[in-house]
Amino acid sequence: MDSTVQMRQRGSLTLPASLRERYKIKPGDTFKIMDLDGIFVLIPMTPMVPELAHEIERARVEAGLTIEEMLASLRDQRERSSERNMAQQVNEKADRLP
Repeated sequence: MDSTVQMRQRGSLTLPASLRERYKIKPGDTFKIMDLDGIFVLIPMTPMVPELAHEIERARVEAGLTIEEMLASLRDQRERSSERNMAQQVNEKADRLP
């Protein structure tokens, strides 16, 4: 699909309605622009938080966990990880002793 757009006085461009509809582009969506030797490429910047939240919820449901169970498990994992990191730091300091 080829379209022509015109630069406005304040530097804005309007994407054709057909492209906005086809790619579900809404006001406020963010794009990265790449300059490939004078060829401009717009890359949609997909917000990661909603996608990650959806993936976490999907995994929680598949595992059959309640939110409370999932949070308790995450707290336990964080505590175990913290303990491992602390032990590793102690070991590294001990290795440096004469």
